[in-house]
Parts: sequence; structure tokens; C-alpha cells
Amino acid sequence: MSGWVKKTAVTMAAVLWVGLLAGCGSGEDKPSEHSKAAAPQTSATENAQSSQGATASGTAATADDETRIVKDEFGEVTVPAHPKRIAAIYLEDYLKALGVTPIVQWYNPNWGKQDYLNLDAPLFDTSGSIEALLAQRPDLIIVDGGTDRAAYDQYTKVAPTYRLPEDILQSSEQILKTIGDVIGMPEQAESVAAAYEAKLADAKAKLAQAVGQETVAVIRVNVGDRTIALFGVKNRFVGSLLFDELGLTPHPMVQKMTEFQEILSEEAFSMLDADHIIVIPSNGDWQTAENQDSFSLLDSPLWKSVPAFKNGHVYKVERSHWQSGAITANGMKIDDLLKLMVK
Repeated sequence: MSGWVKKTAVTMAAVLWVGLLAGCGSGEDKPSEHSKAAAPQTSATENAQSSQGATASGTAATADDETRIVKDEFGEVTVPAHPKRIAAIYLEDYLKALGVTPIVQWYNPNWGKQDYLNLDAPLFDTSGSIEALLAQRPDLIIVDGGTDRAAYDQYTKVAPTYRLPEDILQSSEQILKTIGDVIGMPEQAESVAAAYEAKLADAKAKLAQAVGQETVAVIRVNVGDRTIALFGVKNRFVGSLLFDELGLTPHPMVQKMTEFQEILSEEAFSMLDADHIIVIPSNGDWQTAENQDSFSLLDSPLWKSVPAFKNGHVYKVERSHWQSGAITANGMKIDDLLKLMVK
């Protein structure tokens, strides 16, 4: 190679290096759509290749570099064997139950957040840009059944992502054990599950004695449009816990529902002649003026003949844990039911 060619090659290499540095600097303040797709932890495969490359080149891999393959709803995914920065979207409850602090807590302007967890973690607005999650540098993301394939693919551009299998979504215990396995804490998950099962068994016996075959329904007062929603037996917030695990008897209107919830017409109010009615607000808590005003919907004369109203068995409970089907929330619901129904 001539001296002129060598000089030209060196000059071009220098220009390219400066350009790369400039590109990295501009993407740090405000990542573009392109930089999202090309994030360092774009996919589980790249993480695995990186780890394998370090070992093949003669550099000893550390525990932090280890990966393993697990199967989720959409197939096989390579995850860190020892994740340190975990984002569990809508599933933070399970991490807390296992003694792990998630790096973010989900938030939605319409639903609020899971206040009952008292987490000290930045909020991630699930209705906003995924770049906010990218900024928190997760090494593993876990998502629930509300995440479809398109959303899942977006998450995988940020970090290796595990989507819970569809066939476990009705069981908080199975979700707990699955997450425990994915993050490398199966023994802790088994211990938490055993304590939960014991609590369930104790509560079921006490509720059977106090309530027997009296019927139960759960309704939500929707603050925005001032409507009342009835939760069905398949509702993931309450159906499995109240009717399957605790053995409470659903009102016939609840039993025949195929949807998670249905908006009740005023004519249907008196038809919901349940012995016990649990009421939650759609957002916030019962102390807000807006929720207190919405609760006046239940002052309708149409409710007066309902046994729950006549006997003082209408229970106002807090939204935060009643609108979650996770294991910590379920434990709090059990405490509520024992306090309200077992005298």
C-alpha cells in the first residue's frame, strides 16, 4: 500500500470514529426511535452472543454474564441467570413478595398506581413512551397477559423480556413460582406460596362458618362516567380468589357472566339481590369528594330491597389492592374479608 493510500485510510478511520462518538453523545439526552431499536440490550439473543463471545475469546465470564434459556408465552428467551435490575410491568407485587425491589413501578393516568405496595421506585407511565423504561437500564423485563406480541416486541428492544404464559394467569401462586424461577429464586417463591396457602385455608374455614352459602358480589363505581360495573367470576382481580380459592358463593348474575365485568343498567340494580356486596372506586380512595359523590349512585331507591343494603352488608374497600390479582394484594383482600364478614 502506498504512503498516500495509508494516510487516506487513517484519515477516513479517524473521521468515522469521531462520527460514532458524536452519534453516541447526541443519543444520550433524547434517544431517537432508531436508537431505541439499536439499544445495547436489544434482544436476548444478542446478550447470549455477547456472553458466549467473552468466554470464547479467553476472558473468564463472571456470574453477571451468565444466561439461561426459559420458555415464555411466545417461545424461548435467553435471560440473565442473575438479573440485578428487573422491571416487572404490572407484576411488581410478586417481586416485593420475594424481597426484590423493582427498578420502576407502573403507572397509568386513568388507573393510578399500586399504592398499597409503598414502593420507592420511579414511575413508568405505561401509556407513554417506552424510552422512559430504556433510561432505567433494566437487564430483565417481565410482563403479564395484557402484553400482546406487538408490545412484547417493543419491550425486547429494551432488554430480554419474559411474558407470562397464558395458562397460569388465573393463579397468583403459579405466577409467583414462575417469576421466582425466572429470576433465580425458586426456593423463596415456594416459601412465600406455602405461607399464602396456609392463610387461604384458615380464611376459607372462617368464612364458611360466618357466611355459609350467602351470595357475594363485587361492584366498582366508575367515577368518570358515573356507572356501576359488576365483576364476573372470571375477573382476575376477584374471581379466582373469592369464588374458587375461598369458596364464597357468587350471586347468580355474577356466576353466569362470561366477561370480566359488565356495566349495570339501573333496572338491574334490584336484580343484584346479593347478601354481601363489596364496592370499590375506579380510582383514588373513598376520601376524595369525587368518589364520595359517585358513591351516592348507591342511594337509589332501586337498591333498597337488596338484602346487602337492608342488612348493612355493603362494604367499601380500597381500590389499590382490590384491583390487583397479585399475591400480596390477595393477602390484603383476605384480611379485609375476615374483618368485614367474620364477626
